[in-house]
Amino acid sequence: MIVIQNSINFTLADEAKFANILQAALDDLEKGESELLIRFVDKLEIQQLNRDYRHKDKTTNVLSFPSDLPIEIDESILGDVVICIDVVIEEAQVQNKKFEDHLIHMAIHGTLHLLGFDHIKEEEAIEMESLEIKILEKLKIDNPYC
Repeated sequence: MIVIQNSINFTLADEAKFANILQAALDDLEKGESELLIRFVDKLEIQQLNRDYRHKDKTTNVLSFPSDLPIEIDESILGDVVICIDVVIEEAQVQNKKFEDHLIHMAIHGTLHLLGFDHIKEEEAIEMESLEIKILEKLKIDNPYC
């Protein structure tokens, strides 16, 4: 289940379509029964979260916070993906991408972090990016790394 929190009252063209796309991606990743929270925030909030949790005092496009529920609580909650809409808009413009495509990419990117994927080491980055490309291709979204 996809839950969207929109703390900045951003108007998403089709929130239901966005949620359905992410649900389909979770289904493909065999995590379709899991709950995923997507939270849209502004630059101030993402910078504060980045500073507080990653010790990087700057804005970023997406942050992921895995669920830390104890094992005794039998809930399938992946965690939270926090997306800064302003940064995603700016990146889409600079990279000549459709905003909606870039937003979906950032949501999928953050979700893969919740599933344990990372891009710190080169071989991990190749694996994660390849999976992102495969998922986005199914959605008819161009390779974001070209």
